[in-house]
Amino acid sequence: MEATTCKKELVIEIPVEVVKREVDSVAGQFAKRARIPGFRPGHAPTSLVRRHFQGDIRSEVAQTLIPRFFQTAVKEQKWDVVGQPHFDDLKFEDDQPLSCKATFEIFPDFELKPYKELEIEEEPAAVTDADVDKAVDELREGAATFDVVTDRPAQDDDHITVSYRGHDASAPASEPAEAKEAEIHLAGKHTVPAFTENLRGVQVGEVKEFPVTYAEDYPQKALAGKTFSYRVEVQSIKKKVVPPADDELAKSVSEFASLEELRAKVRQDMEKNAQRHVEIDSKQKLAEELLEAHQFPVPEELVEAQLDRKIERTLGQLLQQGIDPRQTQVDWKKVREDGRPDGEKEVRVALILGRIAEAEKIDLTEEELDDVIREIAQERHMTAAELKTRLTRDGKLDTLKSTRRNQKALDFVYRNAKIIRKNV
Repeated sequence: MEATTCKKELVIEIPVEVVKREVDSVAGQFAKRARIPGFRPGHAPTSLVRRHFQGDIRSEVAQTLIPRFFQTAVKEQKWDVVGQPHFDDLKFEDDQPLSCKATFEIFPDFELKPYKELEIEEEPAAVTDADVDKAVDELREGAATFDVVTDRPAQDDDHITVSYRGHDASAPASEPAEAKEAEIHLAGKHTVPAFTENLRGVQVGEVKEFPVTYAEDYPQKALAGKTFSYRVEVQSIKKKVVPPADDELAKSVSEFASLEELRAKVRQDMEKNAQRHVEIDSKQKLAEELLEAHQFPVPEELVEAQLDRKIERTLGQLLQQGIDPRQTQVDWKKVREDGRPDGEKEVRVALILGRIAEAEKIDLTEEELDDVIREIAQERHMTAAELKTRLTRDGKLDTLKSTRRNQKALDFVYRNAKIIRKNV
């Protein structure tokens, strides 16, 4: 194997006597079912059948013999082939050996370097009182109610319900932007400032007309950089009421009877989550160490498959958000090329972890696989049976199994690492 590639070329030559035997066998099969004018099916002379179906006979002979001899040749070399080989330069003449060239990739043969007792520094999974306060505040925000305001005009932080109609000031005949019962948070983080400035101080039933100029980088491309003229009718004004952090909050948002119990549970959950993230970071560091210790070429076919999966996941995420990938201005070819270095690393790590799994006899049991499938199926709102059938049909079940097995191998490396915990 060359130092920078997993590609191989192999000239396959099949002896004349083997080719002749196979030609005779295939020609005999053709003769039994051949339909040639002037002869009953199966009674045409073999010589005539050979001339009449020469191309078909040779094609079948080549498709039978070449893969067989290819497999024998790679087995002799102890090569583990990736994907399917490409055959070309076919030479198939009477009384001559059948030959062709096979181009393919093989899995790299590399020496597994030490993977136990690797040293890494690990950040402490610390959760402060301020972190708990913030989490409780988020619970308070989630439990907030909205009181209708009738005794004053709208002010900052109010939520006003409006109906509006707007049109592009530079193209009055264009399709208008309109909505009924839309909510505007005055002075809110995501509210266009012009709406806050023009609706501050309004009363229910009031109608206001004003222009709004959107920034060039405004997320909605149909509005970005344009000025729209709006007519807005105020339907209601509401004030957000956030409950205090007390025992009543704990009762309303959890099964706990006191704020102290709620805070203890929040801290416990946050500490578990923090520890999980610490372990993820540590495992990433270990993967980097394994990469540094193992330098070898990776098959392009595996890299391409990895890039396919990453693009597929990105497309799936866009579709889940209701975005049509065809309507985006993403240069997918550039995304693919930009992702190639990481794709190569991911393939290399997977090959290393696969070897560690073999060395440590780590595998994924059927029960563990079923648990993984149930977990993914729940996320996708499918039944486990439906997902397993789809994965099997699409040839992705083995990929899922190897991915999870590799994760177990990385868990093994982590459990056997020398972890130096930093002081807070």
